[in-house]
Amino acid sequence: MAESLTIARPYAEAAFKLARDGQALPQWSDALARLRAVASSEAARELIGNPRVSDAQVAALVADVAGSLSPEQRNFVTVLAQNERLAVLPEIADVYEALRNDFEGVLDARIASAYPLSEQQVADVVATLEGKYGRKVKATVSVDPDLIGGISIRIGDEVMDASVRGKLAQLAVALMN
Repeated sequence: MAESLTIARPYAEAAFKLARDGQALPQWSDALARLRAVASSEAARELIGNPRVSDAQVAALVADVAGSLSPEQRNFVTVLAQNERLAVLPEIADVYEALRNDFEGVLDARIASAYPLSEQQVADVVATLEGKYGRKVKATVSVDPDLIGGISIRIGDEVMDASVRGKLAQLAVALMN
């Protein structure tokens, strides 16, 4: 994974520079999300690196399946195909989003809950996080029944665990000592 991120970083930085200079950050986010989905599909993985399919053909197929792309975005896909880097599109999209969030002063929060959260509950958590960090927070919410109850929040490498599973783990450690 570290190798993939090392390979992806210069491409993500190039995409970010193009997007920033063209004032098209949201459009590039959308395009990269679609390209990530295409490149992650089983059919695309079979085509990428297949010696019977040219780089130009793979680039055209990936770009066409991804939907409406600007000329710069199509060129980006072509460059990735020529350099045999289409397989790292998911990592490129991740690094791009991190660069965009940093540029816009946004924190990316991953909220896991034992049960589905209502829109109001998510808004309350986001408001609390924004107050704590003094920055805008973009939340990605998922359901993880293994938490048993409560929520777990990850922002960067910081984890705030208010789940029953986390509390039970803390209790087990305390009992062992």
